[in-house]
Amino acid sequence: MNAASSPARAEIVVDLGAIRHNIRRLRELVAGPQVMMVVKADGYGHGICQVARAAREAGVEWLGVATIDEALTLRADGDTGRLLCWVAVPGEDFGPPIAADVDVTAYSTDQLAEIVAAADRAGRFARVQLKFDTGLSRGGAPRAEWQALVDAAAAAERTGAVRITGLWSHFACSDEPDHPANAQQEQAFRDAVELAEKAGLQPEVRHLSNSAGALHRPSARFDLVRLGIAAYGLAPAPAVASSKELGLIPAMTVRGRTVLAKNLHAGDGVSYGHTFVADKEMRVALVPMGYGDGIPRHASSTAEVSINGRRGKVLGRICMDQFVVAAPDARAGDEVILFGPGDDGEPTAQDWADACDTISYEIVTRIGGRQRRTWTNGSDE
Repeated sequence: MNAASSPARAEIVVDLGAIRHNIRRLRELVAGPQVMMVVKADGYGHGICQVARAAREAGVEWLGVATIDEALTLRADGDTGRLLCWVAVPGEDFGPPIAADVDVTAYSTDQLAEIVAAADRAGRFARVQLKFDTGLSRGGAPRAEWQALVDAAAAAERTGAVRITGLWSHFACSDEPDHPANAQQEQAFRDAVELAEKAGLQPEVRHLSNSAGALHRPSARFDLVRLGIAAYGLAPAPAVASSKELGLIPAMTVRGRTVLAKNLHAGDGVSYGHTFVADKEMRVALVPMGYGDGIPRHASSTAEVSINGRRGKVLGRICMDQFVVAAPDARAGDEVILFGPGDDGEPTAQDWADACDTISYEIVTRIGGRQRRTWTNGSDE
């Protein structure tokens, strides 16, 4: 048996069919605006190029990434559709994304000037979107600088150096639909758009909503919605609606094989620090993954896995390469599922997030390390 066909020690399986299903389902739910699928951070841990291709097959009009490098990775893979990136430090070279017909983002007049200079050097116009800080207090021009930014953008557009293709911002609290910040940010964004239009800008798209905003705040959908975590099948606001309630299919399954199984006696301590001590005879299994593979150490003694169709709790501290779980009927070599869609009772990424007091985004984007990653099309219905 060769390495490619042997049972995986540790494996991430990504169902691209589930991603296509999720995009179609989300289009039904948000009905109307264009869709951008966000594939930053290696497609939220699912594989940037594979996910991007699946998204295009499902008909998304835009892809979104954080960095220039991510945008150029997609272009090198053959993607030719509309593509936006939005994080660049002062002095970063905008020439390659301009040459690759990538839409870049300006947060400030200084950044816009850098983009204009790069376009001049490239001998072609740059596609530019302006980002406004409407209340997240992160990226984007603050309110006091909006007028200067839109005036500078209009002047640059008149010279032919740029085309302002979009105006956008980002919600801070869209996973809490009743939070007053949502209405405040939506109004602030409308004010920013009005300023831009009075300055003579006529963008193709105006967008504010991420997954939670798109699903739970219809008034803020504008021309385009940015679908991130929901397109991967995970609920952006799980306290409001679960993946199942939204009709979404989690696309990632993390699984492997147990290294061994053994019996413990009452009083036996488990893993570093003996933070778990058996109070009775019990059987345990050793899982060959750890925080070196993105398994969160915060899941120690809280998260669960599935072995032989039964849930078993993590016992003691998760180590760099392995951890121990309760498994009454385990044998060495049994399949263990850390998380998956949940259809067969296995934990989900949201379950792991709850166990770690974090969000599902962090669970899926940090997974990796030495695990083999494969892609299937099992849920494309």
